[in-house]
Amino acid sequence: MTTNWLRVASWWVADYAYALTWQTRGFFNKTSPAAFHSGEQTPIVVIPGIYESWKFLQPLITSMHQRGHPVHVVQLLHLNRRPVTEAADQVTAYLEENDLTGAIVVAHSKGGLVGKYVMVQPAGAARVRGMLAVAAPFGGSRYARFMLPPSLRIFSPRNATILALAREVSINARIVSVYGQFDPHIPGGSSLSGAKNVRIDTGGHFRILAHPRVIAELNLLAE
Repeated sequence: MTTNWLRVASWWVADYAYALTWQTRGFFNKTSPAAFHSGEQTPIVVIPGIYESWKFLQPLITSMHQRGHPVHVVQLLHLNRRPVTEAADQVTAYLEENDLTGAIVVAHSKGGLVGKYVMVQPAGAARVRGMLAVAAPFGGSRYARFMLPPSLRIFSPRNATILALAREVSINARIVSVYGQFDPHIPGGSSLSGAKNVRIDTGGHFRILAHPRVIAELNLLAE
């Protein structure tokens, strides 16, 4: 038991160290998202988690762009604090304005809820082929009830949007859900019925974004 607790504690420390590092780097990074629009492979649309800039996912973005994929971010999301439905409308509008079809969504945390909402709407469904969701709270988080900001309380398992998305099972087969065996923010995990669920033998909510399995699953999905 002691070993298990020490292992979990080490995951906590490593996870927040990763988050702090990339949030800081993102603040000083002046790269324009337009720099990643070139490429002939499947287009990829990135949706970050709450309070995350798109630059938080830049290692993943750079990796996919180097593989020939045009990678798009929806800058209007800013730090993704808007309700899921509003954020999804912005993503759908971006898809339409840029005439992206057959796109793959890559989403982290709350971004997975936004991405799924895009996929269940007719306009978004016509343009999105599939989604790779990393550490997404598809079933909510029991910790949400302890949160004061409304932007965090929406992750309650009883939230109307989360319950509505849970009933939308027809598109789950087009979703790959990747998550660790321990997530400090989503204790119930990110398993999604009917989806391809990939449980990585590590812990964390943020640093699994850099796990090689994420890129491997994304490559398979984008083929």
